[in-house]
Order: sequence, then C-alpha cells, then structure tokens
Amino acid sequence: MKSFGDLEIWFVTGSQQLYGEKILAQVASDSKTIAGALDGSPAIPVRVVYKPVLTTPEAIRALCLEANLSPSCIGLATWMHTFSPAKMWIAGLSALQKPFVHLHTQFNRDIPWDTIDMEFMNLNQSAHGDREFGFIATRLRARRKVVVGHWQDPEVLARLGVWARAAGAWHDAQGARVARFGDNMREVAVTEGDKVEAQIRLGYDVYGYAAADLAARLDQVSAAEAQKLLAEYDQRYPMDKSLRQGGERRGELEQAARLEAGMRAFLEEGGFKAFTTNFEHLHGLPQLPGLAVQRLMAAGWGFGAEGDWKTAALVRAMKVMGRGLPGGTSFMEDYTYHLDPKGMKVLGAHMLELCESIAGGQPSLEIHPLFVGGKGDPARLVFNVGAGPAVNASLIDLGNRFRLVVNEVEAVAVKEALPRLPVARAVWVPKPDLKVAAAAWILAGGAHHTAFSQAVGTEHLEDFARLAGIELALIDAGTTLRQFERELGWEEMHHLLARALR
Repeated sequence: MKSFGDLEIWFVTGSQQLYGEKILAQVASDSKTIAGALDGSPAIPVRVVYKPVLTTPEAIRALCLEANLSPSCIGLATWMHTFSPAKMWIAGLSALQKPFVHLHTQFNRDIPWDTIDMEFMNLNQSAHGDREFGFIATRLRARRKVVVGHWQDPEVLARLGVWARAAGAWHDAQGARVARFGDNMREVAVTEGDKVEAQIRLGYDVYGYAAADLAARLDQVSAAEAQKLLAEYDQRYPMDKSLRQGGERRGELEQAARLEAGMRAFLEEGGFKAFTTNFEHLHGLPQLPGLAVQRLMAAGWGFGAEGDWKTAALVRAMKVMGRGLPGGTSFMEDYTYHLDPKGMKVLGAHMLELCESIAGGQPSLEIHPLFVGGKGDPARLVFNVGAGPAVNASLIDLGNRFRLVVNEVEAVAVKEALPRLPVARAVWVPKPDLKVAAAAWILAGGAHHTAFSQAVGTEHLEDFARLAGIELALIDAGTTLRQFERELGWEEMHHLLARALR
C-alpha cells in the first residue's frame, strides 16, 4: 500500500509520428515498463500511472487539461524517449496547472557498442529529445525539477520519491483550511502576514475563531469520550499516581482529555488541516492546550503557537512530506543557547507544544504550573528529542514574497536531567556552527518559531519551495556569511525581475 493512498503521478512520454508505428509501439512498451518499475518502487510513495505516448499538440494539451481536472493526479513525470518537437508542448504546458518533474533518462542503461546502429539511434534519443523539451519548459518559465540518471538507479528513484512527497504536500495545501483560536500574540511581527497572498501563492485558507467557539464545542464532549481518552493515557504513558484513577489530580487530567476531544471534533467537523492557539486568548478554556496539541500534531495536524498560522501550515506540509518515513515533524522554537566555546548548542522547546513524533524515548504525562495564561496547570508530554540529523524551517512574509528559511542541524542527546524544566525539549548543533547559523538566520529574517523535522530533509523543502514558487534560503555546512548575504541580495533582485518576465 502506498503511503499516500490513491494519489497518482502520471508518467508521460513524448515522441512524434515521424518514426512510424513500429518504433512508436516500442516507445509505448518501454514507457510502460518504466512506469511499472516506478510504480513498484518503495521509494516513490504515490502510484505512478502510465499514459499513452504523446505525439501531437492536441493530445498533449488534452492530457494536461485532464490532469488539471483529476482529483487524484498530483503531477506529471515527463520523459522524451525520442525527439519530440517542443512547439507541440507549448499549449499543453501553458495550460497545465499541476506540477511536473522532468525525468532525463533512457530505456537502456549502457550503449550496446557492438550492435548499435541508426535504428537504435532513432529509437533512443533521450539525450537530445529531453534537451528540446527542457528548452521549451525554460522558455515558458516553467518551474520543475530535473532528475538525471537511469530509471533503475536507486538514487534516481529516491529523488523522484522526494519530489513526489513535495508534490503530495503541495496537493494537500490546495484548499486546506487553517483554524486560528484567538489572534496573533500582541505586538509580535513575524507571526503576522498577508493571508490573502498566502492563499493565492500557497493554496491554504486561514479562518479565525474565538476561544469561546472552542469552549462551546468542549461543552458537547460526553463523559464517555473523556473516559475513553483517559483510558488511552493510562495505557500509553507513564504518569504520577496523582493522575491515575482515584488520584487527587485526575480531574485536571480529565479536563485535558475533554480539551483534546473537543479540539479534535472541532477540527474534524470543520475540515481543518492545521490550527493555532494563543495563551493570551483562553476565554472559557480550563487550561492552555498542551497535551491536546501534542497528540493532535502526532495525528497529522499542523500547529503554530501564538496565532502563527504560517508555521502551522508549514508543519502540516512537512508532516505530509514525511508520511511513512522514519522520524517525525513538530512545531519548535529556538529557546536558549549553550555558548560554551567547546561546544555551542541550541535548546529548543516551547511552553508545552512539541509533537511526540520526535520523542527519542517514552514520553511521560505530567501536570505542572505554567505561570502564563492565567488558567489551570496544563497537562503535557515530557520527553527529550533523539539524536540525529534534522532540519529547522521557517516560512516568512517579506511583503513582496514569501521566503522559506532552512537550517540543517544535528540533534544531540540530552544528557542533563533538567529536573526543573518539565517540557519536551531538543538540543541541536546548527550547521555550519551556531555563530554562523544564527547570524545567517537573523539576516534572512527567519522566525523564532520553526517546523523541526527528523523525517524531512533539505531536498524535500527545496522541491516544495520550487513547486510553490517561493524563495528558499539554505543554511548548511557550506554556508559562509559573506556569500549568504550576497545570495540574499541576488534573491531580492531575482524576485523583483522575475515577476516582470511572467
């Protein structure tokens, strides 16, 4: 079973009628073989569907229009087996609203040195047929990924799989609904943004609700629903006996269960894929949602704290991209630094809301005071994030465009007990090092809220940014501040000029 269900990529092969029926039949046979291999690859999380070979402008445009209307098609994989005159593709690519990846391959891996003849050459023309197609895609300013190599090469399959995940996340974002419980945290700049432009560029729609709207849904949660969740908590998480059945704090945990049940129902009934909360807007709620947020994120919803709808949508997109992969994705915040010259690190956390999908071990369920929000002591899952490579990503609104800032990091084991910090937490070393990474992040305007993932990597985010037509600012092991500042300036000019070219 593919991890993206019934979503499809259509495998589209280009040729022309010049070569005759015999060669076109071989083109179709080879194309079916490649499509079948891609469909059978575990590296590609969606179905790959063979489509008949395209040899005329009318057929190309008809297929592109069909793809636009297909609810299951998330994009095309294009390949030119022979030469396919690119003027044939103008009308189709101009009408195409779905993304596409260009697979630059050929059916045979090796040149048959002893038997190669002109018949073989006429059939196997990908080396220049794909260049003709590539020209018209560039001339049309079409955004696409180009993957080069033999179709059986594991690296090629992996790169196609990464693109398929990004395309799946892009498909998921189109028409997605984000619920905001309360407004943005007062006077904070980076969590604001142009929601209309976000809907135009990124596809999702942001809806605002008062905390009282959520509180009204909590009142509808039955005792049986709450008890079912409490039984799940009892079975799944270690907890103090005061939270167990008959304990003096069991009632507070029941409030947390009612909060989770009510929030889940609100999100499901409204068809929402992401949501935000705000500790300044808790009217009618018994406590700031902590445990509820953590568990809803683990179930696939995106989340942003303090009204941060851009990060909520990004967390959702990265959760979709990481579907079925090891590791997890969570809302995150750079909280404080360890500036020892022998090993500088970042402590990442938030008040309550890190997703248990990134837990490095068994989370414990605890209740402690929070000292903000003016409500009851909130329940939360406490854990350390496991060691390993990860990315931190931030989506920001620069006024004239969106920018996705990405920092590659290495999460490290949390060796200290942290007895007075009962929240979920991560410790990581940014690449290339904390001084350069933090300076570059600040120069790029990256937010203090991020989407943190040990499932999704840089290439996923590069592909997603390309699909969305947004800028990507990457901070990795090769980053230098001098070059990074130049690249930011080049990007500014590029985006100002690119709009004039479209």
